[in-house]
Amino acid sequence: MKKIVVLGGGYGGVLTAKKLAKKFKKDSNVKITLIDRKPFHTLLTELHEVAANRVEEESIKIDLKKIFANRNVDVVLDEITNIDFAGQKLQSENTTYEYDYLVLGTGCKPSFFGISGAEENSFSLWSYEDAVNLREQFRKMFIEASKETNKQKRADMLTFVVVGAGFTGIEMVGELAEFRDELCEIYAIDPSEVKLHVADMAPKILPILPDKLIQKSERYLQKLDINIITNSKITGVSKDGVELGEKGLLRSKTVIWTAGVEGADLLESVELEQKGRKRIVVTDKLQSPEYNNVYVVGDNIFFIPEGEERPVPQMVENAEHSAPVVAHNIHADITGGTKKSYKPVFHGSMVCIGSRYGVANVGFPGKMFMLSGFMAMLSKHFINLVYFFQVAGFNKCWSYLIHEFFNVKNRRSFLGGHFSKRSPNFWLVPLRIYLGYMWLAEGLAKLPKVLENPGNIFLIPPSPHAVDGASAASQAVTDVTQTVDASSAASAVQGAADAVQALPVPGFVESIVSWSMDLLFYNADGSYTALATIFQTGMVFAEIIFGALLILGLFTAVSAIFTIKMGLMIWVSGMAPYEMLWFLTGGCALIGGSGSTLGLDYYVLPKLKKAWKKLPIVKRWYIYTD
Repeated sequence: MKKIVVLGGGYGGVLTAKKLAKKFKKDSNVKITLIDRKPFHTLLTELHEVAANRVEEESIKIDLKKIFANRNVDVVLDEITNIDFAGQKLQSENTTYEYDYLVLGTGCKPSFFGISGAEENSFSLWSYEDAVNLREQFRKMFIEASKETNKQKRADMLTFVVVGAGFTGIEMVGELAEFRDELCEIYAIDPSEVKLHVADMAPKILPILPDKLIQKSERYLQKLDINIITNSKITGVSKDGVELGEKGLLRSKTVIWTAGVEGADLLESVELEQKGRKRIVVTDKLQSPEYNNVYVVGDNIFFIPEGEERPVPQMVENAEHSAPVVAHNIHADITGGTKKSYKPVFHGSMVCIGSRYGVANVGFPGKMFMLSGFMAMLSKHFINLVYFFQVAGFNKCWSYLIHEFFNVKNRRSFLGGHFSKRSPNFWLVPLRIYLGYMWLAEGLAKLPKVLENPGNIFLIPPSPHAVDGASAASQAVTDVTQTVDASSAASAVQGAADAVQALPVPGFVESIVSWSMDLLFYNADGSYTALATIFQTGMVFAEIIFGALLILGLFTAVSAIFTIKMGLMIWVSGMAPYEMLWFLTGGCALIGGSGSTLGLDYYVLPKLKKAWKKLPIVKRWYIYTD
């Protein structure tokens, strides 16, 4: 039995464990264990959204057991305090874990650079707890300021300073600017009283971006009334604010520290060569030079690719690149294959300044594209979805879309509030019942004809190859009248008139439909095939079934989708009257479901959902919603 231990449930650790599980899914002689001190994977790049109350706190964490459900990975909740590389053991307070191969993905923690009072008197933004604490701090300051009569104390409470003008700092202060407007309205505070600052010792913000994007970012920050302080030495942080060297004290009761990171505490005591703020030096195979059964992934890597001058950046893409290399090389160690070298190709970076604006420099080495505004935000969300699909498939992607687009507050999305308008389902109940009745009536009116003579085809136009063209045209008029309403002679007369004004069908659609009908429904002599009889019978029963389901409010969304499909089939056949438009639009309105109100979906769907989530294949591929 080979024991592989992945230490850390961050970006690199989770991806590596998933890759290993896939490679060894049929090998019972390999045991993979992931150890982390928290039961969930935290989306560190989204912390600012929770801190500034844009999304709910559960949106930035994913249960590790959910991620590895039905996979060959044991998730262990524990905190490792010591690593014995020679003895191949990990030690926690109560347990010892043995390993044959170890993957270090312990991640980082905030670095305070020895600045006096920084760690004690500032808020960090590097964990789920940090984000929640900051959100509550913002609210607390506004609540207390709204009751404070002392001008200086009130001003201190309403002044917020972000130290660090890198990606994390700029995203935090941009998000805070939007949260400021909400809090001012809630607590009746004039927005002009609230002061937001972002300070850095560097000469410019976002230094790894091109100057053009930096200038755009600065203009947008100024538009949000954020004060940018650069070239300013940070000499200390106290309970009263931030010491900016010769510029003196910038008073504030809330200082947010985002100035840099370093390796986790555990790395301080490990017997491995380290450079650049406790990053572990590795070979091109991502192995430790001292111990070839120890691999490193993600932010913990210190590796300078061939032809480069700087080590690989500490960003999510580095974790995405390094994880498959580590998994492959461990698999090669165990099975005797050939190892791969780490040759990362980075595709740029992006930063969002609040929910509506961002800048991005993305592309390929030698061909980068500068994006801003809508396109930058679109690329950011797309890349997030790519990562989430790797981690938790459909489940997390759906959850992300819900939080970012459909359940947004105060239009805090780059799409504004256009997709976040949610009306109670009970307003759709009359439409659901009426649309269901119309489809049910259509089906019941046609049912006697189908039962009497299944071979009597009236829902499919006659073949153009029929012998009598005039008879075919006459039959087409009759078919339309029967489709619209076969319940009365008066409706039939109206249907004949409607045949002249049927919904137009584009030429290319008509040609495709004609080809498929010739293939499936018509014989060479123009008569109907047996498949035509089956199709017509199925359509009639479908109208009855889905009409009844809509009335009952059972599987409403599925039923609505199928009624749309039926309507589209009637349309492309060239036999749909203009009344079919409201059938189609009504079906679209019901896709969101109204059966949860005064319908059977209210009782049935929760039970089905609970049973569905228990299926092994569903858990493995994350094909469910929370």
